[in-house]
Amino acid sequence: MLISIIGESNASHKNYSLAEEVGKLLAESGATVVCGGMGGVMEAVCKGASNAGGSTIGILPGLNTDEANPWIDTPICTGLGHARNLIVVRSGLAVIAIGGAYGTLSEIGHALSDEIPVVGLNTWSFNREGSEDNSLHLCNTPSQAVETALLLANKRLNKCENR
Repeated sequence: MLISIIGESNASHKNYSLAEEVGKLLAESGATVVCGGMGGVMEAVCKGASNAGGSTIGILPGLNTDEANPWIDTPICTGLGHARNLIVVRSGLAVIAIGGAYGTLSEIGHALSDEIPVVGLNTWSFNREGSEDNSLHLCNTPSQAVETALLLANKRLNKCENR
C-alpha cells in the first residue's frame, strides 16, 4: 500500500518530529512512503520509515538522483519541477499532509479534486462560505493520522476493487 506524504521542505522542529513518527508508524504497518524526495517533512518521513525497516519512494522535481534525501530507496526523476506534486499525490491511496506552505496547499487541492482522501497533521484547515469544510481529515497525533490514512486508503482500495 502506497501512502503519499506532503509537507514543508523547510520543516519546523515540531513538524520534522511529527513526520519522522508518521514514517515509522507507516513502515510498521507495512505501507510504503511516497513523497517529493527532498528535505524537511519529506526527509523526516523517509528517515522514520527507513529506520523502522520500511520502503520509500521519492518523486523528484529534477533529473538528478543525487537530489534525493539519503533515506529514499527508490528515486524517480521527473524533470517536472513543481508539476511533480500531482504525481506525488496521485501515487498514494491516501495523502497525509504535515505542516506545509503553499506548495502543500496546492497538493491538498489536487488530491481533494481527484477524490483522494487527505489527512492533515498540524496543517491547513478550510472554511467554505463561513463554515468549516471537513474534506480534510484533521488529526492531532501521528498515530491518529496514520490510522485514519490507512482506514481511508483501505476504503478506497476496496471501492476500486468492487468496480
